[in-house]
Amino acid sequence: MKNDPKKTLKHLYAPSARDISLVQVPEMNFLMIDGSGDPNTNPEYTEAVEALFSVSYTAKFMLKKAPGGIDYAVMPLEGLWWADDMSAFTGNDRSQWRWTMMIMQPDFVSDGLVHEAIGRVVEKKALPALHRLRYEAFAEGTCAQTLHIGPFSEEGPTIQRVHDFIGRTGRLGGRHHEIYLSDIRRAAPERWRTIIRQPCILAEQPPL
Repeated sequence: MKNDPKKTLKHLYAPSARDISLVQVPEMNFLMIDGSGDPNTNPEYTEAVEALFSVSYTAKFMLKKAPGGIDYAVMPLEGLWWADDMSAFTGNDRSQWRWTMMIMQPDFVSDGLVHEAIGRVVEKKALPALHRLRYEAFAEGTCAQTLHIGPFSEEGPTIQRVHDFIGRTGRLGGRHHEIYLSDIRRAAPERWRTIIRQPCILAEQPPL
């Protein structure tokens, strides 16, 4: 039976589009690549995504074929977004955007396995972003999140809903986080499903 971490972590990866929920995001391990610039025009972005998925799938099949192997679903692409001058971010000046693209790795994917997977990808493909890839733990703590359905260009009102929700009891506390649940090569833009997550610092931490 295939292990699907999205189901194990359903409270983090299956939010409602109707409501905004508070979640406590624990420390998890990620493959990550940093970059900057417009994701629609900067080849660095496409190269980063290709490297992340190539290594993630290589690690998956290595573990599946190992003695007593585990079969599992590769997790979706995620992105942290910000700008050194946040007016460039809120004003949609994409040339000034900074980002970290990443894919969560389940606990049973070890550091050693990841580095062996990187080596195998290097042997087979000349991917320019591989040297920028890193594997590290990342924890966000308390976050507000909801599901946006539709194209990325229409996320603004959804993001504002999340910010308003946080503003009633606290303040923003980290980088804008998106989790891309849809394969945008196959799904129509009006059906794209994106988790909008925002770390926050609440005046009084509620029970989660």
